Amino acid sequence: MQPDLIFYSSRSGNTARFVARLGGTSYRIPIAQEDPMPSAERPYVLVCPTYSDSLGEGAVPKQVIRFLNDPQRRAKLLGVIAAGNRNFGATFALGGKIIAEKCKVPVLYRFELAGTDKDIELVMQGLTRLGLEKLGANTDA
Repeated sequence: MQPDLIFYSSRSGNTARFVARLGGTSYRIPIAQEDPMPSAERPYVLVCPTYSDSLGEGAVPKQVIRFLNDPQRRAKLLGVIAAGNRNFGATFALGGKIIAEKCKVPVLYRFELAGTDKDIELVMQGLTRLGLEKLGANTDA
């Protein structure tokens, strides 16, 4: 069993395409501020792209900050999968690092743009392991 995925994706849809390829239960943090946030009923992994200038300012999307500002949602966060563009050098996937430090959870994986088949394979394996460890699944099967 995998943990739920909660993700933010801009209109480009790269992160949404990545999450769709993973399958499982996922919920999108809305782009529009007036739209309701997902509730995070179960432990989840956050999948978040990075948007920043060359100094790293604005790396975490405002809607993700708004989502994590709720203590009940933040408490169920298991870890972060960060997306980015390697063209931005040191700020590649920086949003994930910032979230992980502030929320005291690990960065579980980093991928570029919409990810590769290998990224999908590795993340699926990792999510399954995390689900078995954190969600109390029976590993004796």
